[in-house]
Amino acid sequence: MVTVIVVVGAVVLWMPTIADLWHILRVRPAAGPSREPLPRLLFLIPAHDEELLVGHTIASVRQLEYPADRVSILVVADNCTDSTAETARATGARVLERHDARMRGKQHALAWAIPHCELDAHDAVVILDADAELDPGFAAALAARAPLRDKVVQPYNGVQNRADSAITRMAAVQSEAMHGLAFRLKARSGITVPLSAGMCIGSGVLEERGWPAFSIGEDFELYVILTLAGVSIDHAGDARVYAQEARDLKQAGSQRRRWMSGRWYVFRRYTGAILRSRTLPVRQRLDALCEMTSVALGPATQLALTFALATLAFVSRVPAATTLAVLVIASLGRQVAYTALAVSRDPEPWRAAFAFVRLPTYVLWRLAVAVS
Repeated sequence: MVTVIVVVGAVVLWMPTIADLWHILRVRPAAGPSREPLPRLLFLIPAHDEELLVGHTIASVRQLEYPADRVSILVVADNCTDSTAETARATGARVLERHDARMRGKQHALAWAIPHCELDAHDAVVILDADAELDPGFAAALAARAPLRDKVVQPYNGVQNRADSAITRMAAVQSEAMHGLAFRLKARSGITVPLSAGMCIGSGVLEERGWPAFSIGEDFELYVILTLAGVSIDHAGDARVYAQEARDLKQAGSQRRRWMSGRWYVFRRYTGAILRSRTLPVRQRLDALCEMTSVALGPATQLALTFALATLAFVSRVPAATTLAVLVIASLGRQVAYTALAVSRDPEPWRAAFAFVRLPTYVLWRLAVAVS
C-alpha cells in the first residue's frame, strides 16, 4: 500500500515536468507584431468599497501609451457603502451601481455588468481589480496580439511592492517564474495559460458565453471552462499589471484561505470533465490537469508533500525505497529551475535569494492554511 501511495504521488509530482518537456519540443517561433487596426479596449473595474484605491487604478488606465479614443472605462460599484461610485465618476469614468444583497462577490458583479459593456463597440474587455496599476505599455502590448475579438489574453501579473518584505520578494519571484517563464513556454508551444488579474477577453467570446464562472476562484474557473470549450488563451508577457502583495503572514491569511478554497472547488468540480474530454488534445489535457493540481495545492504544499512522500518511502523500507525517495525528490527540479531563473532576473537577485531563508516558515504556514 505504501509503495502504491509513493508511486502515485511521484507520478503526480512529475506530471508538470513531463508536460514542460513536451512543450519544449513543440515551441514555435514568436509571432511578429500585429498589423491589425488598434483594438478598442474597455477596462471593466468591479469595485466593492474601494474609494481609496479606485481613483489610482483609473489614473493608471488614463496614463496608458495608447490612443485615448480607443480606451473606455467602466466601474461597477458593487454593493458599496462608501463613496466608490462618486470617486470614480469624478475621474470621468462611466459608473454603474449594483445593489444585490443576495448575489454578492466579484463573480456576480461581472456577470451583471457584461450585458452593460456595449460589446459591439469594443474589441475586448480588460478586467481589472480596483487596486491594480498598469505599465504604460500595457494596452499596446495587448494590441500586438490583435485581432482580439475572438480570443482571450492573459497579461503578466507583477508585485508592486516587491521590496517590502521577504514574503513580497518571494511572491515577486513566483510571479516571474510563472508569468515570465512557465506561461511564456506554454503560449509559445500553443497551450492555453491560466487566467488571473488583468485578463483580456474578446467581445466575441463574451457575446457567445457571457460570464460563466461563479465560484470564489472565478478567474481559474473561467480558465478551465474556456479550455474545455477550446477557446484560445494567449499570453502577453510584455503587458504588465501590478498589485500590492500582503507584507506578512497575518495580512495574507484570509486572502490565501479564500483563494485556496475557490481553487479546491474548481479542482473537485472540473477534474473529471478534463479527464473525460474527447475534444481536448492530449497535451492540453495533461497541462490543464497539471495546472489544476498545482494551483489547488500551491507550491509550498507541493514542497511539503514531496518531502513527506520521500520520507515515507525511505522509513517504510518498501522495495527500492531509496530509488523511490530520490525519484520523488527529483520532481522538485522543475520548480527549483524556474525559481533560480526567476531570482537571476530579479532587479535585486541577492536580496531575492536571501528572502528564501523564510521559506520553511512560509511552507508550515501554507500547510496550516491548507488544512484550515
